[in-house]
Amino acid sequence: MRCLIVDDSANFRDAAASMLERAGIEVVGVASTADEALSQYRELRPDVTLVDVNLGTESGFDVVDRLHATEDPAPSTILISTHSEHDFADMIAASPALGFVPKFALSPGAILGLLGGT
Repeated sequence: MRCLIVDDSANFRDAAASMLERAGIEVVGVASTADEALSQYRELRPDVTLVDVNLGTESGFDVVDRLHATEDPAPSTILISTHSEHDFADMIAASPALGFVPKFALSPGAILGLLGGT
């Protein structure tokens, strides 16, 4: 499985990439802004894209919406955050993302569970 990580924290990107790669998920790219995320997605075509809800001054929800509006077939995206899912419940429900994983619970199993075990 090939993964793109979109997060404005370099420390989190590095930690998540290391953890996922140890579990056999290939992290093919990272991005810290919406424009980088769209460019990296188009270039790399990952199997799944992890998108932080808060990208500094940008919204991860907007990134997911833009990816889904401009890409065909729609990409598999998962929202992540240090905040509780409850904090964003309505926005997560309205998002085309597959779901949400708190950063502390991010794992290959959590990703596979949202991808339907593929």
